[in-house]
Amino acid sequence: MNDGLKIAAAGATTFVVMLALDLIWLGVVAKAAYRQGIGHLMADRPDIAVAAIFYVVYATGLTVFALVPHAAHAGLGKTLTSAALFGFFAYATYDLTNLATLKNWPLQLTLIDIAWGTVVSAVSATAGKYLLDRLSPAMS
Repeated sequence: MNDGLKIAAAGATTFVVMLALDLIWLGVVAKAAYRQGIGHLMADRPDIAVAAIFYVVYATGLTVFALVPHAAHAGLGKTLTSAALFGFFAYATYDLTNLATLKNWPLQLTLIDIAWGTVVSAVSATAGKYLLDRLSPAMS
């Protein structure tokens, strides 16, 4: 398998892990917190096409900025750190902008969401890097 296909497989893994974790998070774990905090803003049904675009764009960002820069180096630590920072900054941008500009945007939800973005980004990209390391321990 060539390096491009290995990166694509790692990116796809990042996408699948993030999607699965986020579905559990949004659909089960934090559903009540989001309903309580921003239920008045939530659509009756999410726009699946827009959500799909988000997950593709975000997983691509994680792959490009957190996984690829560390592809040639075995180990997960650098990818985990880069992905956690990527998630922190991306989610903080969204949540803090909402906190600053939207009436009644809850601080508690902002903090929870930023923490979640940090964790889900770190876990997802690290899963992709784990696969990449298994596919080619000496990729350069």
